[in-house]
Amino acid sequence: MADGCACDGHAQMYLSVDDALKRGLSVADPLVDTETLPLTQAIGRVLAEDCKSKVDMPAFDNSAMDGYAVCTRDLGEGPVFQLPVAGRMAAGDCGDHDAPEGSALRIFTGAPVPPDFDAVLMQEDCDFLINCIQFSRRPKPGQHIRRAGEDLCVGGPILRRGCEIGPREMAALASAGYGRVVVYRKLKVTIFSTGSELRQPGDPLGPGQIYNSNRYTLLALLQKPWIDLTDRGSVEDDPARLEKVLREACETSDLIVTTGGVSVGDEDHMPRLFTEIGGETDVMKVAMKPGKPIMFGRRASALYIGLPGNPVSAYVTWQIIGSQMMARRAGLDHSPQIPVQAVLAEPLRRRAGRQEYRPVQVDGNSSSGLPRLRLMAPSYSGRVALLAQADGLAIIPAEVEELPEGHMLELLRF
Repeated sequence: MADGCACDGHAQMYLSVDDALKRGLSVADPLVDTETLPLTQAIGRVLAEDCKSKVDMPAFDNSAMDGYAVCTRDLGEGPVFQLPVAGRMAAGDCGDHDAPEGSALRIFTGAPVPPDFDAVLMQEDCDFLINCIQFSRRPKPGQHIRRAGEDLCVGGPILRRGCEIGPREMAALASAGYGRVVVYRKLKVTIFSTGSELRQPGDPLGPGQIYNSNRYTLLALLQKPWIDLTDRGSVEDDPARLEKVLREACETSDLIVTTGGVSVGDEDHMPRLFTEIGGETDVMKVAMKPGKPIMFGRRASALYIGLPGNPVSAYVTWQIIGSQMMARRAGLDHSPQIPVQAVLAEPLRRRAGRQEYRPVQVDGNSSSGLPRLRLMAPSYSGRVALLAQADGLAIIPAEVEELPEGHMLELLRF
C-alpha cells in the first residue's frame, strides 16, 4: 500500500486525507482556454496572465494633503516664515503655473506638484493672512509629496495569473491602466444528486422519502462568477437513467459533482457506471470522518467528483478535497483555508483510525485568548441542522483516541 494509508479497525485500507488530496490535485488539469473581457465584465473571473503596470503609479508627483506647496530653498532662516500665495493647484490641473520665485501655491490632495516646489505644508500647520501664509515649522524636502512611480513603476508586477479578480484586484488593474484583461473561460460544472428517495423542498414527502438538501448545498457553494453551472437536480437509482445523465455530463462539462451512490451498497451505482462509460477512477476510500465514501476520476477532459450522500459528509469532503480540486481545474492559484489554533472546552474520547472534522461551537476564549471548543454530537454525518448550528470544524488527527480539556486543536472556522 502507498504511504499515508490508514486502517479503520478493519482489513480494508484507506488513503490518508493528504494523499487523497495530492492525488486529486494531480488529475485536476487547469483550463487553458481564455477570453479577453472589458474590465467591468471581468469582476470575479480568474486572471489568465501575469499583469504589469502600464503606467507609473502614481503617474506624477502629487500632493498627499490639502495645503500649500512651497520651495524649501526660498524659506530663509526663520523662525517664522511668511510666503505670498501666488496660485492654486487642484486635482486634474496640468501642473503649469506662473508663480514667482519665493511664493507658495494653494494645493489640494492629488494635485500635481510643479517641479520647482519640493514640499507641501498641511493647511492645519499654517496661518492664512491676507494673500499669504505664515508658519513656524520648517518643512523638509519631499514632505507630503507622493513621488511618481513610488507605488509602482512602468513594467512593475501587479497581479499573478490565477488570482480571482475581486475588489482589490480591480483597483490595481484600473490604476495600472488595464481596460481589458485576459481571463480563463468559465468552468463548466454539472451537478446532480442520486437517490430514488429524494424530493424537492416544498413537495409532499411519502414513506421513506427525504428532501434533497445536498442539491442546495452545492448550488450555494458553486455560485461563482467563474463557473457556468448546470443543475440536473436529482436522479433516481436507475442504472440506465444514471448512466445517461453521467455520460451527457462528461461530454459537456469540465467538472461533474454528484452526491450519493459512491459507497458499496447495492444501490451505489456510480463507481461501476463511471468505469463502464470509460472513466478512470483515482480514489475510492479516504481515511476521513465524515466522508469515507468519496471517489474522483477522469473521463477524457472531464473531471468527476463523487461525494457521499449524507449532507454533512458531502459538505466536509467538498470543503477539504473537492473545492481544492475545482479551484485547480478552474486555473485558480488557490490556497486552502488556514486553520486557527483553539483549545478543547471539554475532554474528547473517540475511536482512532480516521482524521476527523468534528462540528464544534465556540464557547468564548481561553485565558490565553484562543477559542474554546464545545464538541457537537459524535454521530453527525446526516445531521445537517447540526452543521448549520456549528461555528466550524475541529480537526482531530487520525491517531487520537482521547484528549484532555484544554488540549490544543486546529479549527476551520465557517
